[in-house]
Amino acid sequence: GGKDRRSGLILTIPLCLEQTSMDELSVTLDYLLSIPSEKCKARGFTVIVDGRKSQWNVVKTVVLMLQNVVPAEVSLVCVVKPDEFWDKKVTHFCFWKEKDRLGFEVILVSANKLTRYIEPCQLTEDFGGTLTYDHMDWLNKRLVFEKFTKESTSLLDELALINNGSDKGTQQEKERSIDLNFLPSVDPETVLQTGHELLSELQQRRFNGSDGGVSWSPMDDELLAQPQVMKLLDSLREQYTRYQEVCRQRSKRTQLEEIQQKVMQVVSWLEGPGSEQLRTQWGIGDSIRASQALQQKHEEIESQHSEWFAVYVELNQQIAALLNAGDEEDLVELKALQQQLSDVCYRQASQLEFRQNLLQAALEFHSVAQDLSQQLDGLLGMLCVDVAPADGASIQQTLKLLEEKLKSVDLGLQGLREKGQSLLDQISNQASWAYGKDVTIENKENVDHIQGVMEDMQLRKQRCEDMVDVRRLKMLQMVQLFKCEEDAAQAVEWLSELLDALLKTHIRLGDDAQETKVLLEKHRKFVDVAQSTYDYGRQLLQATVVLCQSLRCTSRSSGDTLPRLNRVWKQFTITSEERVHRLETAVAFHSSAEKILQECPEQPEAFNEMEQFDEIEEVGKSLLDRLTVPVVYPDGSEQYFGSPSDMASAAEHIREKMKLVSLKKQQLRQPEAATPES
Repeated sequence: GGKDRRSGLILTIPLCLEQTSMDELSVTLDYLLSIPSEKCKARGFTVIVDGRKSQWNVVKTVVLMLQNVVPAEVSLVCVVKPDEFWDKKVTHFCFWKEKDRLGFEVILVSANKLTRYIEPCQLTEDFGGTLTYDHMDWLNKRLVFEKFTKESTSLLDELALINNGSDKGTQQEKERSIDLNFLPSVDPETVLQTGHELLSELQQRRFNGSDGGVSWSPMDDELLAQPQVMKLLDSLREQYTRYQEVCRQRSKRTQLEEIQQKVMQVVSWLEGPGSEQLRTQWGIGDSIRASQALQQKHEEIESQHSEWFAVYVELNQQIAALLNAGDEEDLVELKALQQQLSDVCYRQASQLEFRQNLLQAALEFHSVAQDLSQQLDGLLGMLCVDVAPADGASIQQTLKLLEEKLKSVDLGLQGLREKGQSLLDQISNQASWAYGKDVTIENKENVDHIQGVMEDMQLRKQRCEDMVDVRRLKMLQMVQLFKCEEDAAQAVEWLSELLDALLKTHIRLGDDAQETKVLLEKHRKFVDVAQSTYDYGRQLLQATVVLCQSLRCTSRSSGDTLPRLNRVWKQFTITSEERVHRLETAVAFHSSAEKILQECPEQPEAFNEMEQFDEIEEVGKSLLDRLTVPVVYPDGSEQYFGSPSDMASAAEHIREKMKLVSLKKQQLRQPEAATPES
C-alpha cells in the first residue's frame, strides 16, 4: 500500500502456516501488478515477503517465482524472517547465489529493522510503521471499481452500438419497435449511480476508518483511477443521454405507429362492417311494432359503434398530446391522421344520427296513423249502428258527438300529412350518404308505403264524411219528424182546448136577433180557427208519414196522434154544428118575436096572423128544449154547453121574450072578443 524511498510502490505478500498455492499466488500477483499505470511500474516495486508465519522453503519459492512474474519491475525484495528461526548463513548464501539469476536484490530482515529500507510512514503497523491500511476495505472498493469499469465499458459498447445503429440505420430499422435485443444488459441508471458513489469515495481519499483517522492515499491518482471513473461517467452520461433520446424517439415512433394502427383499425371498421350495417338498414317498417324492431336493431348497431367511438376519443386525446409536444417532423402526419379519423367518425356518427331520426320520424308517423285508424274505426262503428233516439235533444247530442269526432279525425289526418311529409323529406335526403348504393328501390318502397297510408286514411276519412253527411241528414229528418209529431200533438191539444172553450164559454144565445147574429158570426170565425188548427195538424201528420217513409221507420204519429186529432175534430164539428143550430134557431126566434112585437096593433091584418104567434111559441119551446139536450158524440159520450146555471140564464132570456110574445098575443085577442059582444 505504501511507497519506498524511490517512490516505487510497495507490494506486501503475507504468508501463513497453511500451504500456499503458487498458482493462485502467481495469478494474484499478475492481477496486482496490472493495476498500476505504466508510469508507476517504471519506478519499480519493492516487495515485502512476510515469512514470519511460513517456512523457509515456501519463502524461497515465492522469491524465485517473482522473477517469472515481473522481474523487470521488482527492484528490491525484503524477506521478513522470524526472530532466530532460520540459519542466516544458509539463507544469505542461498539468495546471494541466486542474485544474478533473480535480477533483483533480496534482503533478509527482521520486522523491527525493516524501517532501515522503508520509511515508517509507508509501513503498516504489522511492520512497525504508521500507515493506516484496511486491506478488506481496499479490496471491496477495488471490486466495486472493477465491476463499475466492466459494466460501464460493456454498457458504453452497447449504448454506442444502439446509438450508432440508430444514427446509421435505415428508415425501416429506425421505425422498428423496441424489443429485448434493443435494451441494454444492465440498467444505465444503476451503473451511473454506482460510478458516482465510487467517485465520491475516491475523491474523499480515505477509507472507512475511524472518524479521527489520518487521511491517506494508498495509490496515486492514476492508480485510484479517478480520471478513469470520471471519464467513464462522462462517456456514460453522453451515451446515456443519446440513448434516452433514441428511446424517446423510438417510443414516440412506436406510439405513433400504434396510433396509426389503431386509427386504421377504427377507419377500416367504420368504413367496412360499420358502413355495411347501415347500408343494409333502409326500411322504416309498416307499423309501430316494425319500427320499434328496427329501432332496437339500430340501437345494437349504435352500441357497436360506441365502442369504436370510445377508441376514437382516446386516440384523439393521444394525438392532441403529441401535437402539443411540438415535434415538427410528425406534425403533418399526426394532423393527417387526426383529420382522417375525425372525418370518418363524424361522417359515421352523422349517418347514425340520421338513421335514428328517420326511424323516430317513422315511429311517430305510424303512431299517428294508428291513432287516426282507431279514430276512424270508432267513428265508423258509431255510424254503422242504427240508433233510435228518444227525442230531439238526444239527436242534437249525437250530432254534436259526430261533429267532434269528425273534427278530431280532420286534425289527425292533418297531423298524419305533416308527419308523412316530414318523413318523405328525410327519405329524399337519404341518398346523400348512400356510398354509391342505388337506394331508388328501397326509397320507392318507403315512399309508396307512406303515400299509401296517407291515401288510405284519406279514403277512409272521405267515406266516414259521406256517412256522416247521410247520418246528419237522417238525424235532421228525425229532428224534423220529432218536431212534426210534437207540433201535431200540440195541434191536438189546441183543438181540444178550442172544443173545451166551445163547450164551456160559448153558451149565450143573445138577447135579440142582432146580438145573436153577432154571436153567430164570431162562432164562424172560431170555427175557422179550429179548422186551421185541424188542417195544420193534418199537414204535420202527413209530413211525419213522408219523413217516416224517407227514414224507413214506422210512423208513431199515425197510430196515435192522427186518431186523436180526428176524434177531437169530430167532436168539435158536432159541437160546432149544435152551436150553429142553436144560434140559428135563436136568430129565427128573436127575429120573429121582434117583428111581432114591433108591429102596430091598429093594423087589421095583424089580427090575421095569429098563426105566427103560435109558430114563435113553438120555436121558443123547441129552443128551450134543445138547451137541455146534451151533445152526443160518436163514441156515445155526452157533453153539455156550460154549467146548469149558465144554461138556465140563457133559457131565461128566451122565456122572457116568449112571455112578451104571449102578452102581445093576448092583447090582440081581446079586441076580437069585444067585437062579437057588441
